[in-house]
Amino acid sequence: MSNENKTIHEFDISLICEYFSSTERQGPGSPEATIKALSFIDNLTPESRIVDLGCGTGGQTMTLAQNAPGQITGLDLFPDFISRFNQNATKLNLQERVGGIVGSMDDLPFQEEELDLIWSEGAIYNIGFERGLTEWRKFLKTGGYVAVSEASWFTETRPAEISEFWMAAYPEIDTIPNNVAIMQKTGYVPVASFILPENCWTDHYHAPQISVQEAFLKKHAGNTTAEELVAFQRHEAQLYAKYKAYYGYVFYIGKKI
Repeated sequence: MSNENKTIHEFDISLICEYFSSTERQGPGSPEATIKALSFIDNLTPESRIVDLGCGTGGQTMTLAQNAPGQITGLDLFPDFISRFNQNATKLNLQERVGGIVGSMDDLPFQEEELDLIWSEGAIYNIGFERGLTEWRKFLKTGGYVAVSEASWFTETRPAEISEFWMAAYPEIDTIPNNVAIMQKTGYVPVASFILPENCWTDHYHAPQISVQEAFLKKHAGNTTAEELVAFQRHEAQLYAKYKAYYGYVFYIGKKI
């Protein structure tokens, strides 16, 4: 199997964690996009309970904490990410109200109607958009918010090459209107949705990986799996440059009713 036909899920998890532990963000996004999504959410107070699911090393979580009140918990499956998350919180002197824990987004350690805001950037795909919105809803208070970014089609039809890539990586990828309808169907008022700007991919996700890739390949010289992982990430960047008119990440913000 060539690396271009693999999906990211087929690579060694420890190598994936090592690779992305060195990046500020584990998916497309930016501080500006995080702050824009936050602008649609009201009624947060210092007592609010916020969770960031699939938080990674916490790039977006720290932006959230610097722009919103409340106690924030980051949750991720990978201990190395959480270790870096907590280091980052301490560096920014946020450790009194921001903490990371190891856990799975399909088995959340929270009480029903405990949370005021569920945040998840580029991670809900791990269990699926509709399933995530459905299962997470019970943990939100009435009037609480969910804000997630999700890979989405911008058009009804698209070239075969990019369609096949995404069907292999994430068959549940859908159009913006369909995702908004899913949000409504699963019990939320769709408050807002917006496409993440191109620089969320280029400047904040792909470009920072260039130096990481060089160091990673040097450290793992001769390791075919490491080489294929880097080749996959480079291929993904090339596809985005070629087909960015057809897809991207979209923020969806909903309010529980």
